[in-house]
Amino acid sequence: MNAVILYFLLLKATATTFTGLASLPVVRDDLVVERKVLTDRQLAAAVAAGQTTPGPLGLYIVSVGYFVAGVPGACAGCLALLTPAFLILPLLKYLAGRAEGRRVRSAVQSLTLSAAGLIVAAAYPLAENALTGPLTAAIALASFLFLALTRRDTAWVIAGSALLGLVARIAG
Repeated sequence: MNAVILYFLLLKATATTFTGLASLPVVRDDLVVERKVLTDRQLAAAVAAGQTTPGPLGLYIVSVGYFVAGVPGACAGCLALLTPAFLILPLLKYLAGRAEGRRVRSAVQSLTLSAAGLIVAAAYPLAENALTGPLTAAIALASFLFLALTRRDTAWVIAGSALLGLVARIAG
C-alpha cells in the first residue's frame, strides 16, 4: 500500500477520535475488513506493542503503519498520530475563551462515551485471535481482575503474563 494513502487512512482514524484506542474500530474497518492489507493478528500485535511502550495510547498506529508498509508506513503512522494534535491546539485556544467552550466540552464527552462502545465492539475480533486456549483465557481473566481490584502498575501484569506463558511453553 502507498504510504501517502496509508497516512490519510490513519489520519482519518486519529482525527475523528478523541482517545488512543478509540481509533481502533476505524483502523480495523479500513485496513482489515475493507482493504485486507492487515490481519486481525497483526492488528492485535500492533495494539500490544503500543500498550507496552511508554507514550500515548494511540501509539499502536505507528506499528500498524509498519505492518502495512514497512518503515515508510511507520513514518506515515507517526505523522498521522501527530497531525491532529497540531491542528487542534490553535482551535482549542480560540474556543477556550468563548461561550462555545462548554458546548465543545459536552460534545467531546459524548463522543468519548460513544468511542468507548466502539472500542468494546472492535476488541471482540481481536480477543478471538488472542484467546487461543484455556491458558490465555485464564491469563486474560487474571490480568483483568488484578487491574480491576488493585492499584498496581500494569508492568506487573505484563511481567506476570510473560512468565506464565514462558512456564507453560517450557512445560508443554
